Amino acid sequence: MKIFSPSYKRSEGVKTHLLIPDVIYCVAENEKKDYLKHGYNIETMPNEVNGNIARVRNYMLKHFVKDKGIIIDDDIEGLKMWTKKYGVITTIDIEDIEEFIEQGFNLCKEFGARLWGINILGDKGSYREYTPFSLTNPISASFMGFLKTDLKFDERIPLKEDYDYCIQNMNKYRKVLRLNYIHMIKKDHKNLGGCADYRTIEKEKEQLKILQNKWGKNIVKNDFKASNKRKESFDINPILKIPINGV
Repeated sequence: MKIFSPSYKRSEGVKTHLLIPDVIYCVAENEKKDYLKHGYNIETMPNEVNGNIARVRNYMLKHFVKDKGIIIDDDIEGLKMWTKKYGVITTIDIEDIEEFIEQGFNLCKEFGARLWGINILGDKGSYREYTPFSLTNPISASFMGFLKTDLKFDERIPLKEDYDYCIQNMNKYRKVLRLNYIHMIKKDHKNLGGCADYRTIEKEKEQLKILQNKWGKNIVKNDFKASNKRKESFDINPILKIPINGV
């Protein structure tokens, strides 16, 4: 089992190796020297693969992950677990992350899933201690564990590829394992490079429409939140309503 991390124009800004020393950064051939000079573990990909994170993930699944592996973001600063301490629900750092990941794969097999991940949000409001696992909720591409599958990321929607990939798994295997009691620490949209180079609100909306057309608006719903009595704010992340019974 190996841990891979796609990285693009971030040789000076990657952080995941500080948390997981054995992580392998997957970079374009023309950026190889920039990453090697820092002593990072790397795998290289053809230059033309970059520019579309869904295409990058497909390349990594085929050539690096293969039957079993993790794909994680390059700017992860920590993994935390919700626990009860002195009668209060709080968070603690996961000290042995590689052992935790192996346990995650064992749970994935026992649940009969092919894809597993962790909670997308880290606030207490998103965690219910009586539901430590869920099987019908999406996970983020920031942390995905893969067991052998023939499913691929949809390269038409590189800003919504994780939502689509989760729906694909629920459609085919009827479940995605999410460990609700674990969440990550990272600073989204603040690190230069990566998807930030081509992410705009206009493109987010265009790709959300493609995702809705693919799966239907009953499954992929817009998230409108009333910001005041006159206006509604648009969340670039949709709400998924998976028509499968269970948690």
